[in-house]
Amino acid sequence: MVITITKVATKKQQKEFLDFPLKLYKGNPYFTPPLYMDEKKIFRKDFVYNDMCEAVYFNAYKDGVMAGRISGIIQRAANEKTGKKQVRFTRFDVVEDEEVAKELFKTLEEWALKKGMNEVVGPLSFSDLEREGLLIDGFDYPATFEETYNYPYYQTFIENYGYQKDVDWTGSRIRIPKDYDGEVDKLAAFVMKRYNLHLGTARNTNEFLKKYADGIFELLDKSYELLYGTVPFTEGMKKMMIDNFRLVIDVKNVAVILDENERMICFGLAFPAIADAVRPSGGRLTPTTLIKLLKALKKPNVIDLCLIGVDPEWLNRGVSIIVSAGLMNMLKNVEYAETNMNLEDNYAIQNQWKRFDEQKIKRHRCYVKKLL
Repeated sequence: MVITITKVATKKQQKEFLDFPLKLYKGNPYFTPPLYMDEKKIFRKDFVYNDMCEAVYFNAYKDGVMAGRISGIIQRAANEKTGKKQVRFTRFDVVEDEEVAKELFKTLEEWALKKGMNEVVGPLSFSDLEREGLLIDGFDYPATFEETYNYPYYQTFIENYGYQKDVDWTGSRIRIPKDYDGEVDKLAAFVMKRYNLHLGTARNTNEFLKKYADGIFELLDKSYELLYGTVPFTEGMKKMMIDNFRLVIDVKNVAVILDENERMICFGLAFPAIADAVRPSGGRLTPTTLIKLLKALKKPNVIDLCLIGVDPEWLNRGVSIIVSAGLMNMLKNVEYAETNMNLEDNYAIQNQWKRFDEQKIKRHRCYVKKLL
């Protein structure tokens, strides 16, 4: 058996890198691919993260056949924020062969050292807006469109090569409690009245984004500043998010709370679950996929919670109850909502779900390894 690791350089190698997970997980009912057209952007010269990151991509071949892949990222903004010299690993996929996995990580670590870095951490991508974490529990649940999915042997390979837990995220399904008596709505109304708060309004998605996008980004930077793996928003990142929101956000599934001076103090964004629509096509926007997407967006059975932000100054004033009330109303028309990934030590968000009928179903992990 001959294992060869090649730095991705040609168009053919780029396509092999992008196509490998689609082949590895073909027919797997739990793997949800990203949109193929979005993944292709990582190789473009005008990729939105090129101004703040340096990235490398490696393909692994076993006896000439593609058998794995991995990417390394030096996220300069993150390293400046933390004072660390880290390389992030991401897009790690491999056949069930530990030797191939070892060679991939060995090659990545050699690259990290040559770049003057002394730690490897991941799976983390270019920013917190992208998929992150390795699935370590919940393999029998389909990944949402925002989540990674991987085979259980990934964890064994990574840990056997010296990587240790850095943080975990949990994911839950939440429903309205069967004995719900409307108390959350009453408490939310009380808090709104006490602090003279009101809901932001918008007739459609475009109006919502025009009125509130700047406030959302400002609040995201403020409320997520200390969370693991986050970096400040650049103008390019903001534009990318707005373009993505325009496709999936419905004003019925968003909420913005403003104070008496029209200053945003809280927001919640959710959107229809689209994983089932994109899964069969491998993330390619075929005519059939587009039809399924439109159907999912128009009448969703499940919603995915995208982002929730609360101004830190308001955390101890009961504002979280307003978020809960808004979610309760959204849940009236769907079977359940998926929280996506929440840091296990983010107690503000973990406590939020205690008001619901919560079922924790997934756990993702980020690993770290010191090289020096």
